[in-house]
Amino acid sequence: MDRSCRKARVVIVGAGAAGTLTALHLTREASRRTTPLEIVLVDPVDRWGRGVAFATTEEQHLLNVPAAGMSAFPQDPSHFVTWRSRHGHDGDAYSFAARAEFARYLDETLTEAVRQADGEVCVEHRRTRAVSCRRSTDESHGVVVTTADGRDLAADAVVIAPGLPAAGHDWAPASLRRSAFFVPDPWAPGALDVVRRDRVGPGDVLLVGTGLTMVDVALSLSDGVGRPDRVVHAISRSGRVPASHAPVLKPAAIPEIADWGNTLEQIRTSTVEHIAGVERATGDWRPAVDGLRFQVAHLWARLSETDRVRFLAEDAGRWNVIRHRMAPSSRVVLRELSHAGRLDIGTGEVRDAQPLAQGGLRVTLADGAVRDVGWVVNCTGPRPDVRDLGNPLLDDLLRVREDGALATVASAGMGVRTANGRLVDGHGSTAAPLWTLGALRRGELWESTAVPEIRTQALALASDVLDVVAPLPRRLEDGRLVPGTHPVARPRDPLGLPLSTTSEAAAVYNQGLERVMLLQGGGEDLIRHATELDPDFALAHAALAMLGHEAGASGDVRSSLAAAQDAITRRGDARERSLVDVVGLRIADARRSGAEALLRHIEDHPRDVLAVSAAVPTIAFSGIIDVQQDAWDLVERLAPSYGDHWWYISLLAFTRQDQGRFDEAGLLAESALSCEPSSGHAVHALTHVFYETGQHETGREWLDHWVAESGRSASHRAHFSWHAALHELALDDTEALRRRYYSQLAPPAVSGVRALIDSASLLWRWRVSATDWFESESAPPPIAAVLSAVGDTLLDDPASSFVALHSALAHTASGDVERLRRLASRCRVADEAPTREVVSRLCDALVATAEERWSDAVDGLEAVLPDLVVVGGSAAQREVIEETLVLALARSGRNDRAAAVIEARLERRPSPVDARRLAVLDELALPAR
Repeated sequence: MDRSCRKARVVIVGAGAAGTLTALHLTREASRRTTPLEIVLVDPVDRWGRGVAFATTEEQHLLNVPAAGMSAFPQDPSHFVTWRSRHGHDGDAYSFAARAEFARYLDETLTEAVRQADGEVCVEHRRTRAVSCRRSTDESHGVVVTTADGRDLAADAVVIAPGLPAAGHDWAPASLRRSAFFVPDPWAPGALDVVRRDRVGPGDVLLVGTGLTMVDVALSLSDGVGRPDRVVHAISRSGRVPASHAPVLKPAAIPEIADWGNTLEQIRTSTVEHIAGVERATGDWRPAVDGLRFQVAHLWARLSETDRVRFLAEDAGRWNVIRHRMAPSSRVVLRELSHAGRLDIGTGEVRDAQPLAQGGLRVTLADGAVRDVGWVVNCTGPRPDVRDLGNPLLDDLLRVREDGALATVASAGMGVRTANGRLVDGHGSTAAPLWTLGALRRGELWESTAVPEIRTQALALASDVLDVVAPLPRRLEDGRLVPGTHPVARPRDPLGLPLSTTSEAAAVYNQGLERVMLLQGGGEDLIRHATELDPDFALAHAALAMLGHEAGASGDVRSSLAAAQDAITRRGDARERSLVDVVGLRIADARRSGAEALLRHIEDHPRDVLAVSAAVPTIAFSGIIDVQQDAWDLVERLAPSYGDHWWYISLLAFTRQDQGRFDEAGLLAESALSCEPSSGHAVHALTHVFYETGQHETGREWLDHWVAESGRSASHRAHFSWHAALHELALDDTEALRRRYYSQLAPPAVSGVRALIDSASLLWRWRVSATDWFESESAPPPIAAVLSAVGDTLLDDPASSFVALHSALAHTASGDVERLRRLASRCRVADEAPTREVVSRLCDALVATAEERWSDAVDGLEAVLPDLVVVGGSAAQREVIEETLVLALARSGRNDRAAAVIEARLERRPSPVDARRLAVLDELALPAR
């Protein structure tokens, strides 16, 4: 049958979490592409989403990851939290849901995705086992899967998603394995029911293994059913029990691992230093381990096969204890059981087990101790080597046949070798359309069994599979479909857009563009080098012109534009020509037409990150959109074009915090950082979340760690230091603030616009928030050095309304009323409406402030405050005007109104300095100045 006349078929072996997530992302991606698709899930479970991990129906069996980390969609990290709220459950992002609840979530989410596909995608569940797989002799299909009932399933692609293997019990002596009172698999249906109901033999139960399975089984057997006096004994060789999550979540401290080395000894040393350093800074080791999670695959890839085997033998046990943690509530219950004498955990190994006359077993341990128990339950971990599982499908894939094995084992037999999830066969090829994810990738990734890792793999796998089984038509540069054409391959940028240049120049340009996307320094230098490698690289010349004009990067803007306009006449596609035209309009000061052209360009080329960066107000670009809602709408419209790309998720996180949706913003930022720890936009969003929600100590600690680690190359370090300084000001820790200012925010560490927006505004804020309120408070450092570093042009002739606002603050802080009046006059005749209509009025109010005409200052500041949003910047930046208003209210004797402003802020977030100012107002005793 001609493949073009039927739906492509993908068979997924396994319908647990990994298989269901794969089906979900295949369904959504196929629907987005309008690609007809048939998905067949092969698994004997009764419903998809209910594999071994999530088939339990007991409510005390909790997830060991907070709800915030369990979304099916990396690009929507609050999806599971929202689902729980909609179903009447706790909407706290840090709650630990029942595993059965997550199974229902997966089930409903896949069902809804299939419904929304509206017949384009169909999903079938066959309740049987797959036992073998072979290459198809029929050219219309790639492979054939044979099921336990003897049927063949022809497929265009197969995804092997078996989940974690069952626990091994080779440790058990033969006498124990033969006993009816031995439970080899506690997750087998009904396996624990008979243990709970047993009232005949000894009441105690022995659990062998002290990991997370032990936690679940102990909770199940201690619920009072059957034998209320039952004592659960748990043993393992180490006696170590999983650590618990902290009662309050702290953000992950992701380390920079460039200099951690490549040997196990080097990585061990660096890991210990990282954990110790984070614990010293935050009082908790958990953020360090959570941060390591995002780097584990990179570290694992550095290790030799010998070092990997050594790690498994010497370190894996300790890692699992601190990495795979139990819910805090489970720890509380275990502690209570232990204190009540109903749970005993220790070291030991079983050497013998003999039947007792009344039922049960007499168990002898390696140290000679003897215990009479009713049952022995195997709670050891999954068998590590896939060659020992007795899984017929895996055995068949690994079997060497005439044309070679379809799969080969990875490190220590922990899964199979892949190329980004696609199986590598015995010839080192990925020719067969076979993929895997989750547990079978442990050998090459080590951490690959938790939902956060699996969902990311499933999303990437969905695109890869569809690209093979139902490839999209080839397209020409302008996006028009042209059947039968095959354009010459060109280099592409990080988002997959073609570049009209040489491969060498494209590689350097991409490095520079990635630095711009990360908010790292040196991006424009690399892009400039690309123009040297290829002088006719029009897009690179245009990028330099745009970065200079829109983001203040160094270089000759007009020369770069001229070079771009000249080069585009010889080489360039429709997108590149459009961008050169847009940059020309922007630099020609055609504000309205330039803005409209840029927005049209983005509508036509939404994945052009440079254009989007220039349009949306961020830390690096002032943007072209004055109305905040319009900027938000633009970011929302871009979602289908970017999916879960870390750069877009970072941008969306900043939008969410701007909207006051701080929980979502935090989850999005952490999701982006899990993919790209150096993402400056994500860090910027998260710092705003910390500040606006009053997490000042946590925010300061986390930000300092990021700047020292992943943020070493950040191009806006001064602004991140400004954020940390705001935390110190809010904490009423002006000594720490002073140290930070002199080490990170005073010239020569800052200059130009950053000195104005960060350092000068901080000195004024310091004064109006602390110094002018408290008699014991020393004055902030002098501002003269900062003004010199800023320069007269920025101070007296600012190019934007946002810069003009900060110029006005700088003049107020210096007490130079005449320069402030001249700035007000310039603003009144400015081209930009926000400068003309808002900043000019702010200047007048600040003149009154500087002259201590407090009533006039109050009137002017109150009138202009609601309009400041059109000037741009963040709420945290504009808050300095509110701080000035509060001081003016107090100085004018309107203490009740000043107190009302501070009280409203304290309802939003705690702040020791605000609480202290409120106490001053209550005493009605401001110091005279």
